[in-house]
Amino acid sequence: MLHDDLHSLLDELARVSALPLERGETLPARAYTCERFHQLEQERVFRADWLCVGHVSQVARPGDYLRTDVLGEPLVVTRDEHGDLHALSRVCRHRFMDVLPPETTPEQGSLKRLTCPYHTWTYRLNGEYAGQLAGAPLMNKVDFDRAACRLPRYRLEVWNGLLMVNANPTAPPLGPQLERLDAVLAPYRLADLVVAYTATWENVPANWKVAFENGSENYHHMGTHANSLERIVPGKDTVIEECDARGYSMFTPFAADLPTAPDDDGVPPVGTLIPGLGERQLSGLRVAGLFPNLALALVPDSVTFLRWVPTGPTTHDALVTVLVPAAAKEQPGYEAYVAASRRQLELIQDEDLVAVRGVQRGLASDPAPSGGRFSHLECPLWQFQRYLADRLVGAPVAVA
Repeated sequence: MLHDDLHSLLDELARVSALPLERGETLPARAYTCERFHQLEQERVFRADWLCVGHVSQVARPGDYLRTDVLGEPLVVTRDEHGDLHALSRVCRHRFMDVLPPETTPEQGSLKRLTCPYHTWTYRLNGEYAGQLAGAPLMNKVDFDRAACRLPRYRLEVWNGLLMVNANPTAPPLGPQLERLDAVLAPYRLADLVVAYTATWENVPANWKVAFENGSENYHHMGTHANSLERIVPGKDTVIEECDARGYSMFTPFAADLPTAPDDDGVPPVGTLIPGLGERQLSGLRVAGLFPNLALALVPDSVTFLRWVPTGPTTHDALVTVLVPAAAKEQPGYEAYVAASRRQLELIQDEDLVAVRGVQRGLASDPAPSGGRFSHLECPLWQFQRYLADRLVGAPVAVA
């Protein structure tokens, strides 16, 4: 039987998600602290929807692999000799060893087969046989069905160059749901970009939704980023372009007095431009988001995609990947550009961490706060509530 506290929390989610934006309220505080609500999100959101795990440039050639984890599930994305991509479990079928342990193997690389380092069982990576057992030493004296031994496969789609996986075999395909966002992202040609660098902040002491919501509105620029982003992309100038069942997009023009001269280290404020951008794309910042936990920040010389992955009811990991045009890596001063970009990212993240930690402390106060109101600039958060309600409210669940 559904726990009374969770039941009342879902009732409140249903209530606030039905409000129009003009009267919209924030989620109840318990949605950011409740263990049972967290468990339900794991089941109905993260184990049932499409999640981004990387970019196609990280598995560009046959034999390339990318090691990743999805809520504790060890996975590997591989590209076979025909150019097809596969998402496989990394858990060996013998004694359940991670076949690509992070202690001894790089996050990405190239190989012909997956070989478990524990007892050297090997698995194929080619075509329809991807994940099939290829070799199991000294197993010929026991009753063992080699043909039935295979690494579990996960559904995988490539959306605008992003690797999207899903553990739910009955979930609808992702691509047909995203025509609006496809049109918004098309000029940036994400699939043609390459990874400049990645960054991770582990076990941030805040619920993942606090961070996702923070990254899905520019209203906070004038406070949190008053001396950084606000000077470049003033939050008050943001225009919300789209908010629907799957995500959102918004555009903020660059400030009129944006610096054009190199900084004190001689690094220009803009790197190699993404080819083919139009006047609008060149004139500002576009932020697009895909529920449940993916946001993209798109500017003329780069695209940054961010993911907030829950590690508990009140903790999360923040994963950041920065993409640039392939030609950028051949330009003089590229390393200096990357170093400057990293510094800027770390500055923005440090400012955001003050905000998300502070919000989480407020949510844990007693009595818990309630009834916060939305600005029109927080339309993506209002739409996010509807996404959550669609997945969490309604069907009966059994929660211990």
